[in-house]
Amino acid sequence: RPPASQPARARVPRTREPAPLDAPGGLRGGAVISPCCGVHAMSVTLHTTLGDLKLELHCEDAPRACLNFLALAASGAYDGTKFHRNMKGFMVQGGDPTGTGKGGESVWGGAFADEIVPQLRHHKRGVVSMANSGKDTNKSQFFITYAKARHLDGQYTVFAQVIDGHATLDTMEKVPVEGKKCKPTVPIVVRNVTVHANPFATAG
Repeated sequence: RPPASQPARARVPRTREPAPLDAPGGLRGGAVISPCCGVHAMSVTLHTTLGDLKLELHCEDAPRACLNFLALAASGAYDGTKFHRNMKGFMVQGGDPTGTGKGGESVWGGAFADEIVPQLRHHKRGVVSMANSGKDTNKSQFFITYAKARHLDGQYTVFAQVIDGHATLDTMEKVPVEGKKCKPTVPIVVRNVTVHANPFATAG
């Protein structure tokens, strides 16, 4: 965890390696990003070794980030991945298949653009955002806040919110860590993900 003397803006969830913005506007095979098809309460459940986390996705406000997350989840890309960074009072970060904070790809293979909208903010516990290594470098990694983090607004794409499993989030926050990278001493693993409804599934 950064020293208290560091400015708040230093406490940011980042991937380690930036990548060129070469993602097209939709999935491989010709499917494109579309509206949410009337599904306003899109949700998924992360089944972790410490319990379940149910997330509601903001498909209408962050369609590209949601499509990426849903496609990766549906393909099993998140199965077996670890939350590799756990900062009490700040956030927990995962979504990297290498477990190092340096890996992961988007569904398009490259990075994709930020979706910053004023109504989606890091204003409370349980906000889910894309981790990045700078502007427009989103891939597969994401983080979940343990508290409001308004200094992250405008820098990270908020695409979901924890709506159930708050006790699981409490348990995750209490897992001890080691080293400057705040690696959990007890692995927190996403066993698999249940996609309850996918508004992009029939896009094309």
